Amino acid sequence: MNTPAGGAHDPCVRVRGAREHNLKGVDVDIPRDALVVFTGVSGSGKSSLAFGTVYAEAQRRYLESVAPYARRLIHQVGAPKVAEITGLPPAVALEQRRSAPTSRSSVGTVTTLSNSLRMLFSRAGAYPEGAERLDSDAFSPNTAAGACPECHGLGQVHQVTEESLVPDPSLSLREGAIAAWPGAWQGKNLRDILATLGHDIDKPWRELPREDREWILFTDEQPVVTVHPVREAERIQRPYKGTYMSARRYVLHTFADSKSAALRARAERHLVSAPCPACAGRRLRPEALAVTFAGHDIAELAALPLTSLARALEAVTREGTDENAAAALAGDLVARIEVLTELGLGYLSVDRPTPTLSAGELQRLRLATQLRSGLFGVVYVLDEPSAGLHPADSAALLTVLDRLKAAGNSLFVVEHHMDVVRRADWIVDVGPRAGEHGGRVLYSGPVAGLAQVAESATRAFVFPDGTPPAARAPREPSGTLRLRGVTRHNLQGLDADFPLGVFTAVTGVSGSGKSTLVGQVLADTVAAHLDPEGEVLFAAEGLDAVDRLVRVDQKPIGRTPRSNLATYTGLFDAVRKVFAATDEARARGYGAGRFSFNVTGGRCEACQGEGFTAVELLFLPGTYAPCTACHGARYNPETLEIRHRGANIAEVLDMTVDEAAGFLADVPAALRSLRTLQDVGLGYLRLGQPATELSGGEAQRIKLATELQRTHRGHTLYVLDEPTTGLHPADTRLLLRQLHGLADAGHTVVVVEHDMSVAAGADHVIDLGPGGGAEGGRIVASGTPRQVARATAGATAPYLDAALRA
Repeated sequence: MNTPAGGAHDPCVRVRGAREHNLKGVDVDIPRDALVVFTGVSGSGKSSLAFGTVYAEAQRRYLESVAPYARRLIHQVGAPKVAEITGLPPAVALEQRRSAPTSRSSVGTVTTLSNSLRMLFSRAGAYPEGAERLDSDAFSPNTAAGACPECHGLGQVHQVTEESLVPDPSLSLREGAIAAWPGAWQGKNLRDILATLGHDIDKPWRELPREDREWILFTDEQPVVTVHPVREAERIQRPYKGTYMSARRYVLHTFADSKSAALRARAERHLVSAPCPACAGRRLRPEALAVTFAGHDIAELAALPLTSLARALEAVTREGTDENAAAALAGDLVARIEVLTELGLGYLSVDRPTPTLSAGELQRLRLATQLRSGLFGVVYVLDEPSAGLHPADSAALLTVLDRLKAAGNSLFVVEHHMDVVRRADWIVDVGPRAGEHGGRVLYSGPVAGLAQVAESATRAFVFPDGTPPAARAPREPSGTLRLRGVTRHNLQGLDADFPLGVFTAVTGVSGSGKSTLVGQVLADTVAAHLDPEGEVLFAAEGLDAVDRLVRVDQKPIGRTPRSNLATYTGLFDAVRKVFAATDEARARGYGAGRFSFNVTGGRCEACQGEGFTAVELLFLPGTYAPCTACHGARYNPETLEIRHRGANIAEVLDMTVDEAAGFLADVPAALRSLRTLQDVGLGYLRLGQPATELSGGEAQRIKLATELQRTHRGHTLYVLDEPTTGLHPADTRLLLRQLHGLADAGHTVVVVEHDMSVAAGADHVIDLGPGGGAEGGRIVASGTPRQVARATAGATAPYLDAALRA
């Protein structure tokens, strides 16, 4: 029977006229039941095609079939700008995004391993004699039935101490000894009440009697007294009734109940977290903790690395039969853990909180869960599943993707890892460059055909010409920073030497301890040494050689749309001054502040400079729409009348970095920022691009560019965590040119990295391992890349050797 093109059994997803973001009316046919990889330089439009168009349309269609009440509970993306998509099955997106940071979300809840483990204890656990069998909810710290009543299932209690409330006991109460108290009138009120109660508010805190100090900080009493304020010049204050609140009560009340995020954050600085004394940090009621399985309570099993948990459960599966409930449940858990171990996540534990996971780890957890879901006929849209993966784990990732495909699904993968690209059935290459210079499909077909596409930036990396890179002699270190006896997480008594004045790559499989050693121990030790009041926690030598520390991480540059590229880098200050210097602005008396969208004056007051307004819908979740007054421009009409070279301030914010570099070529303060942004491969971003729309990799490169534009004085240590994440190999080369430039200038650069081309070009490599979690935490090799490539221990050597030969 003939099936019409675009029908239900069409072998392709056919996209016509896609114009999402920078896509230029893209027409492309993408085969189903295949591993399809979308490639292209950062900002070329590949995510706009895969996620912003294909997945967004699949979700839109699904939502049309959902009842309005249920629809409002689902996160929705807008309808994509596309003329037509046919042959599109249901889609599941596995993006590089973090879950909402909650201490109750864990590896076990994301993978549903917690559910099975609770069922195992409920059905097959060893109960104390005479104890009633518990429902599975009783083994969850997230339910009223299971949570420890003291800490409500968090495992931690927030306390205050005299040291946390009064950091400087040499101050008097009048001088602000109780740092935890509020400022302004409220703090003065509390001091006046204490003075009325007879306490000496001018004596140093440490000289007050102990019982007085205890009462002031910790009393639950709330006495009401009549306060007679000291008369101030030109201000008459009448007596009033004041109620006293201890410092502890104020901090705990503010932290728990304040609607102000700033006040809560300020209160949190004075809290000390400690394991709950009732459950010893295990989060559950005593009745649940009294039940054991294989000799362990549920908290002990949940704290084991997944590989160790599987070993503990395997013994039970060997002893039982298929009809045995314990053997069946334990067998199911072992099978699901095997997939996670295969994806290089065996070092994680069931109780590991999700906020401590990388975006790549979270995505692979979701991927493993989908493998067990039994879905078929679905398009899985994945965002760089290889991110954060050591090359040794990439083969396992491909095996898992092949299994999903074999189960009757389609895989549309946005990817920069060339090993994954070469294994694809089909490649969609978008480009040729980023932003306005991209947005076209250069090639769609089997991988081999890309070799004929001269315009493609990806071609050279999929099909290298076999010429080894020019060898560069490693730089000579200017000294050594030595850390001794480091013990943190899985690092146990570790000694590590970091050469100064060179480029060092720290490698190793996921969970081997790289981020702990570099992002925490090394950076924290140097930061503490540079802080006059800091305390260096580990034995260290060579710290005096470092004058400055710069941490360049992937955390957002801001959490609201008000923070953007221009404001973060400081170049917007220069732009506002340019507009304030125009003849028309001077004639009207407009200063630089007039051109800020964050303050009253020049901004649109209808949306308060946001550019959009919230729209509340009766049966649907609230959404945002462009402001009807300024139509998204953020400014009022009078401000927009001021033009520089024919453009108003809103139009400049809408320019890309590349466009602005030409437009502001005669403004040195702005041009310096724009050039450094171009140097790290961010020429495609718009100046006003909200921080909320930037990826972690883009945020990291913006931070690096912001640092590069500053004048460097003294010896700086730059610490970067996987700076090539989310980067096309062509962009990686751009970034490395900048990082090596810092080392050429005599600074020290230390990167945590999985990209073997980065490690191959380093002066020094420190390889951790040999495995992850408890099987890691040791330095298995260190030296020049060639020395580490010859090492016999650890997983890195063969991949580093291949990169040196590539």
